[in-house]
Amino acid sequence: MKRRINKGIAVGKITAPPSKSVAHRLLICGALAKGESVIEGISQSRDMEATLDCIKALGVEFSKTGDTVSIKSTSFEGDYVFNCHESGSTLRFFIPIALLSGRTCTFVGRDRLMARGIEVYENAFSHMGITCVKESGKITLSGKLSHGVFNLPGDVSSQYISGLMFALPLLDGDSVINITTELESAPYIDITMECLKRFGVEIAKSGSSYYIRGGQEYKSCTTVVEGDFSNAAFLDGFNLLGGDVSVLGLNDDSCQGDKVYREYYQMIKDGTPVLDISACPDLGPVLFALASVNGGATFLGTRRLKIKESDRCEAMRQELSKLGVDVQIFENSVTVSGGAKAPVRELYGHNDHRIVMALTLLLSRFGGVIDGCEAVSKSYPDFFERIAALGIGSEIVQ
Repeated sequence: MKRRINKGIAVGKITAPPSKSVAHRLLICGALAKGESVIEGISQSRDMEATLDCIKALGVEFSKTGDTVSIKSTSFEGDYVFNCHESGSTLRFFIPIALLSGRTCTFVGRDRLMARGIEVYENAFSHMGITCVKESGKITLSGKLSHGVFNLPGDVSSQYISGLMFALPLLDGDSVINITTELESAPYIDITMECLKRFGVEIAKSGSSYYIRGGQEYKSCTTVVEGDFSNAAFLDGFNLLGGDVSVLGLNDDSCQGDKVYREYYQMIKDGTPVLDISACPDLGPVLFALASVNGGATFLGTRRLKIKESDRCEAMRQELSKLGVDVQIFENSVTVSGGAKAPVRELYGHNDHRIVMALTLLLSRFGGVIDGCEAVSKSYPDFFERIAALGIGSEIVQ
């Protein structure tokens, strides 16, 4: 779907959407808890649909009314075919959970998601006799997860660590997760531990290790998803383009790592900074975009952007080149020049919601067309309607 973004200055107040990262985790905790849990603030996005589909595959009952989900865990007698759509979080979170049963389980999803792989789990589970068969668009695992010591890298994806944190407390024995490299997404682990704590599950941290007592029980609760700093960054980004937007509904005490965007935006405004995004890789596209119209910047810790919904460094290089911006990509860093101007041709969203939203910010200054705007449905389906209320109009074009 192509959409023309009109030039405009964003003005007004807007409430941040609920945090996708927190919502995934609370839904899973609710599914693992005995009794009924109620979770408010579940957005209508494809990623949330993926996690709810996987909860259903476990055999857990739930109902959704508006943005509220009621979950009642009665048994785990589902079909164990887990449709993760395009959600990497869902895939990595549910694999250890599915392996608690000892049943053969199949994970399906879009080719790009399946191609991103689960090698970290394959290595971690190799001594347990767990087998993994990978086919086009499908991964089948057989075997049963057991307690013990797990050595995981911290520079690939924190989602593997979180996935184990959901499952290991339910095993009979104690476990330890040792992080063998620098942990690049520590705030996401903090989110997981905070969500687990709401449901009565405790994990202890010492140095680079996490100690998980077995035999714990998830306790049902009623809770609310807080506002999302990741998507708020796109809304607040209009302020670096001459706008006057107030983003409401954010928790200043949140452990979400992406709240650092406020500090980084100020650094972009103040000059040509060097920014480390290893702990907040989802901010990469919007930071690249804003740097391109504010004098440029150098970004460190960019390696993992290659394994997101798109190769985000290369995708942004291609699109920013259409605005006359030079992007240099290195092994673990990216340099973005300034001087963005009106694009010479239409832009492309690379089937990546964060690429589309970042490009939309730029086109609010210059005007232009983005092909593939439907990708926003992954995390922010009403994005274009919401920014229209701020004065950034757009329309679908043939």
